[in-house]
Amino acid sequence: MNNKIIIREAVADDAPFVGLVVCMALHYDEKHPLYEIFVELASRTDAQYSYCNALIAEVDGKAVGAIVGYDGARLYELRAPLQALIIEKSGRTLDIEDETAAGEFYIDSLAVLPQYRGCGIGSRLLCAMRERAFKAGFERVGLLVDVENPAAEALYSSLGFRRVNPTTFLGHKMWHLQCVKND
Repeated sequence: MNNKIIIREAVADDAPFVGLVVCMALHYDEKHPLYEIFVELASRTDAQYSYCNALIAEVDGKAVGAIVGYDGARLYELRAPLQALIIEKSGRTLDIEDETAAGEFYIDSLAVLPQYRGCGIGSRLLCAMRERAFKAGFERVGLLVDVENPAAEALYSSLGFRRVNPTTFLGHKMWHLQCVKND
């Protein structure tokens, strides 16, 4: 691809795309019932999937990928709006494992539209979010990768992420990876 890739801060109008990216990261699309919830959360400023926590990749003025990340110490605070919406819409609570903790900037979701994959957009988004975290004073940037997705783990490893420990998230065996500043 010879087109120019621009990485920028997300704005409120990007909420539908951020919601789609979160769905895509979970292997869903905009037809999934969670899509509307993720869009609603992306439009807020106090939720983990907020546009305030996202970067957008554009090609020729079109959003083609996004990444969402935040301070791991704020997980419960940022997850509260999700829990409230799930209760409101389904009457149930979700028991979600902790995927991060204090002392880590956490990359929660990353996805690129299928037709733009393999063009370096995911790497550019990861590097931009990692730099955003380091500039904000974080020493560690973490993420989870499914143990059955060695291609994604290879990408993360090529960008300095290393295995910290195995974990389980939403019923999947995962590796917790971290990149340490100046490592």
